[in-house]
Amino acid sequence: MIELLVVIAIIGILAALLLPALSRAKASAKRATCINNLRQISLGLHQYAADNGDALPAAANVTGDSIETNHAVIFYKRLMKTYVGLHGASSPRDTLFACPADTFYYDFPSLTYHAQSLYDQSDSDYSSYGFSGGNGFTNYAPPAFLNETSFPGVFGRKVSGIKDTARTLLMTEIPAFFPWSWHEPQRLPAGKYGVNDAKNMVSFVDGHVSYVKIYWDANYSLTCCCYDAPSGYGYKRSAD
Repeated sequence: MIELLVVIAIIGILAALLLPALSRAKASAKRATCINNLRQISLGLHQYAADNGDALPAAANVTGDSIETNHAVIFYKRLMKTYVGLHGASSPRDTLFACPADTFYYDFPSLTYHAQSLYDQSDSDYSSYGFSGGNGFTNYAPPAFLNETSFPGVFGRKVSGIKDTARTLLMTEIPAFFPWSWHEPQRLPAGKYGVNDAKNMVSFVDGHVSYVKIYWDANYSLTCCCYDAPSGYGYKRSAD
């Protein structure tokens, strides 16, 4: 009996040591999938631009309010999905657009928590990833305190006219627009759109993909896609 208890104790210790390592490996595998997804989607966007006068996606009457297929973050998919081999109506079978860590979301603007994948929702056009198209908002202008004539983004911008392609965001996981994180989840504070330094997978105009902290300014009652981050964050949303 004593020997059996010793064996059980050893197994318990080994399991306790292995579980965190397995958890880290699983999380790393999910991020690797997102890296591959974002690289392919970004390449598709560049191919789209090459066929459209060097201009990245743009469309009429895109919105910046509740999540819908014509939102400035989401509309892009219908324009460029043929460049990544997808044809016909969007569906949950469009796995290139699915982040494997996408298991919950906060509805916008209600901030209601949903314990299900955003990718599985038709309003997101079955995508976990969003286009950095904030400058395409047509339903309202930036508040005066931001000192901006338009929200930052690459909506309709010519790739050759973007000054710092290695720092300018092209695509991100959708939580990076608020921000919160699928990879390191935490509950949002009451009434707040995000938390500072939530980590997300993002792609840049030059094509590289990174796992970065997203800046959020609690002084603004705005989502973080409405303004650029401080220089220390290594990314920017503005194409200028």
